Amino acid sequence: MTIQYHDSNTRMSQATIHNGTVYLAGQVPDDASADMRGQTEQVLAKIERLLAGAGSSKEQLLSAQIWVTSMAEFDQMNAAWDAWVVPGRPPVRAAVEAKLAKPEWKVEIMVTAAIPGA
Repeated sequence: MTIQYHDSNTRMSQATIHNGTVYLAGQVPDDASADMRGQTEQVLAKIERLLAGAGSSKEQLLSAQIWVTSMAEFDQMNAAWDAWVVPGRPPVRAAVEAKLAKPEWKVEIMVTAAIPGA
């Protein structure tokens, strides 16, 4: 079985594909001046683009790991998530409060998805 690496640099890949499954790196917002909901929406848009590039989509999500910097803003993240996730197809999910690599980031999300027909 081969492993495909997408959007890679010397440190990491944004996506890897193996055996019909795509694994995304943790995604963070580009515009850190946004509030928690805005940052989450940015991250979810990035996830959609990466999944599409790997031949998958949010309809094929298997799991999600979410890190937020403040549980006081957890509802904002959930509002963006709930508006984005496919009704009736929510992945398994874990969400925790954590300190992220850059203090201006409020959220980081990492997902795994199936690739249809693979």
